[in-house]
Amino acid sequence: MTDAALAPFAALGITGLQLHRDPDSAVERIARLYDEATFRLKEALHRFAEGDRPTAPIPAFYPFVGVRVDPGELNLDARLAYGVLHEPGVYGTTLTRPSLFGDYYRTQIGILLSNHRAPVVTGVSQRRIPLPFVVEEMTAAIPPERVNEMQYLFPMPDLSRTDDDIANGTRRAFVGEAAPLALFTAERVDYSLARLHHYTGTQAEHFQRFILLTNYQRYVDHFEEHGRNEIEQGSEYDRFVGPGNVVTPNRHFGDRPASGRAPGHLPQMPAYHLTRPDGRGVTMVNIGVGPSNARTITDHLAVLRPHCWLMLGHCAGLRRSQRLGDYVLAHGYVREDHVLDQELPPFVPVPPIAEVQVALQEAVVNVTGLAGPAVKSRMRTGTVATTDNRNWELRYDELWERLNQSRAIAVDMESATIAANGFRFRVPYGTLLCVSDKPLHGELKLRGMANQFYRERINQHLVIGLEAIRILRDEGPDRLHSRKLRSFEEPAFR
Repeated sequence: MTDAALAPFAALGITGLQLHRDPDSAVERIARLYDEATFRLKEALHRFAEGDRPTAPIPAFYPFVGVRVDPGELNLDARLAYGVLHEPGVYGTTLTRPSLFGDYYRTQIGILLSNHRAPVVTGVSQRRIPLPFVVEEMTAAIPPERVNEMQYLFPMPDLSRTDDDIANGTRRAFVGEAAPLALFTAERVDYSLARLHHYTGTQAEHFQRFILLTNYQRYVDHFEEHGRNEIEQGSEYDRFVGPGNVVTPNRHFGDRPASGRAPGHLPQMPAYHLTRPDGRGVTMVNIGVGPSNARTITDHLAVLRPHCWLMLGHCAGLRRSQRLGDYVLAHGYVREDHVLDQELPPFVPVPPIAEVQVALQEAVVNVTGLAGPAVKSRMRTGTVATTDNRNWELRYDELWERLNQSRAIAVDMESATIAANGFRFRVPYGTLLCVSDKPLHGELKLRGMANQFYRERINQHLVIGLEAIRILRDEGPDRLHSRKLRSFEEPAFR
């Protein structure tokens, strides 16, 4: 029976196969295979730096996990959003960084085992681990004249096999390949982990499962102040981490020293993390202005499989009845950003996530003290139009008609992009904006007006976002991962 269960995976070229009926043993073996493979890579690089030249390809391959589901083992329970396979067949994926994703792998494998009566299989894939994803400072000890030689002797990233076809719903099954078990291959994950550090200035292990995205530095200033107060006075969060991996520990969690070194210049999209031991703290990223940055950062954050990301930022109000400082809760989007049109065509609707919408509205009530009809005097729910043109106001005649027909109540440059990528990557999303000007009605963001607005609203807006995260966390993040984010041909891993 064991040989019969392993045969389909052996036919795919997977070696060192083992069966597992519990997630702990599967994750333990995945970690061991990964550690052994990366050790061989590091040893080979060390020998190369000392003058040795590899004479054969280095046997460093990503671990593999898979499952074969027969027709009698299917689970067609319509209540399940993930962790289930609806077609018989052979499924699998490559895995990376078990030290970072171990709990996630354990949970997903455990759900898969409980929903099907089939064991999972671990083994060694045929996909080599690229050296740059293992050794960050790989050229530091190597003479310049030998650096170019490395790309011919060591495995390097293969972008032809690093794409989003699975997440985009465009991948087609090929004979001789396992159907996907996860949205991302190991190479795609490693690529994003490296880019996250580049863009945000912090290592992937600091990112939390709840993420706030903003387009203004003053939100970050208030988040830093809030985070440091929590570390000094609170007992929920164990660390505050900033760019350069500067760690400020909470003394209530033990006598740990501060660490890290602040960079001379901030990265393009600096990240700050108020961490909890269970990873369910809060990360804030200043993504700057525009849909390009919004798409870039969420492309990479998605591999961390967060429970939710929320956009907190400023917008232009489109209603005369709106006042500066009013809130806009987006329940629909006009996608004039265009940066995701190839991956998620404009005809695809981006629905609101009910649990997130309710949490954001409840947070507004809790923080502002408004209730009943009074809430509508300071918050409007409706469509947000996201544009890729910062000077959209100068196209008044053209855009007036489009905005009027769309029933949009606000314009910004990031929200639809963030929501669309959340939909694409199955990450629950939400948007709460604050009206900073009303250019179509002659109320421009003038200097004195802006300063007063910033002082009065930004901190309250941030507190609302943090309160929404508290609500979602307390309710249990599993409720967030809605079936509406899943397609009819969906990998089992969340």
